[in-house]
Amino acid sequence: MNELIKNHPVFQIIARSAEQLNLPTYVIGGYVRDLLLNRPSKDIDIVCVGSGIALAEQVARNSGDKQASLAVFKNFGTAQVKFDGWEVEFVGARKESYRSDSRKPIVEDGSLEDDQNRRDFTINALAISLNKADFGTLIDPFDGQADLRRKVIRTPLNPDITFSDDPLRMLRAIRFATQLGFDIDPDSFDGLIRTKDRIEIISQERITDELNKIIRTQTPSYGFKLLEISGLLEIIFPDFVALKGAEQIDGKGHKDNFYHTLQVLDNVCRMSDDLWLRWAAILHDIAKPATKRFHPKIGWTFHGHEEMGARMVPTIFRKFRLPLGEEMRKVKKLVRLHLRPIALAKDDITDSALRRVMVEAGEDLDDLMKLCRADITSKDGNRVKRYLANFDKVEALMKEVEERDQLRNFQPIVTGEMIMEVFGLQPSREVGTLKTIIREAILEGTLPNKWEYAYPFLLKAGADMGLSPVKELTPPLQDQVP
Repeated sequence: MNELIKNHPVFQIIARSAEQLNLPTYVIGGYVRDLLLNRPSKDIDIVCVGSGIALAEQVARNSGDKQASLAVFKNFGTAQVKFDGWEVEFVGARKESYRSDSRKPIVEDGSLEDDQNRRDFTINALAISLNKADFGTLIDPFDGQADLRRKVIRTPLNPDITFSDDPLRMLRAIRFATQLGFDIDPDSFDGLIRTKDRIEIISQERITDELNKIIRTQTPSYGFKLLEISGLLEIIFPDFVALKGAEQIDGKGHKDNFYHTLQVLDNVCRMSDDLWLRWAAILHDIAKPATKRFHPKIGWTFHGHEEMGARMVPTIFRKFRLPLGEEMRKVKKLVRLHLRPIALAKDDITDSALRRVMVEAGEDLDDLMKLCRADITSKDGNRVKRYLANFDKVEALMKEVEERDQLRNFQPIVTGEMIMEVFGLQPSREVGTLKTIIREAILEGTLPNKWEYAYPFLLKAGADMGLSPVKELTPPLQDQVP
């Protein structure tokens, strides 16, 4: 440990700067934890007994990096220096007290001991001295090293006080457990359960940030199970908890869609690190509770859950303060289409059916197929293999159709503007009808998406509707033969 710190050029600069200012200084928190776990990290937290801002300014001067940047946050008494690819946060040691209605602490200057006492977990209270007298010494008042060895998340002080003071720590406990593959200490978890209702004072943005960090892990199902067991999930995401449970009537049952969804999410995570594909996995069956029906002859059905689920996506995104642009539209599309490729996995698949799915999915086709593969969950391994083999066939056929018809960014060669120009129309029902007729003919494979075929087809379709052309159009530039 001593040598790792001693030979680190960043810590040499910080130690020299701290000595110049006569400020007792320590590396603390996540960097120390990750160093002991052999996890790479480029973020360093520094605490000093005195002014963290003054120390940051001195480090910036001593860095020798002309590209070094200094950012000072006077309201928080913190500063950040970026140099040589490192991000170093500086703060003065402090002690904190809390009001019951806020997670924002009342802050006073304090000692290193005060600062370690206010930390969320024992593994984040570890510190290493950068002072000349004991450089490289590990300071571990709560036996965080033992918790690292035992793979346990534990609060340094009474968990009820730790979580009640700052309820965001409850989500952080579950997030760290999920990221690191650790357990949560039973006493700490009991305290989390007792104080779970305090999460309601936390802003939605903070909650969503922690939830997304859980979703980005290798096995997010672990975090969601902890959220559900603790009762936190019922508070922050009741629509998800509504998936839980499996009913039986007259011997006919259905799968538990909560655990099915978590399996789909983990399956997707093995294929992609795309956050929005992972959200699509979370939401793909979100409307099943609302669409669940029992029929004596066929058992349980969830008809239309994909369409209703797609309609729920914008509301859920607004609740979680998630982006409402392309990200939301992608998730909505994947939820709406997630059953379509499964329906194609049969012997009588047609090019027309393939074209329609490919056109509707557009640039998200690859992610749609990943979601559909992930959605195949069963205890019957042979059944899963059969479905996956069918998907291999569907994807091979899609590749053939794509190479032949170039459908990935499909647009009919005849546009609405062209239709209006040919027949002298304003935007109207007739224009929409002609666009639909042309689009359907192309998707059915009866009309090549080429001007030489589509333009005469348009004239005939217009004549069938009683329309006469008022202008003759030339082929678009991309469809002209040189």
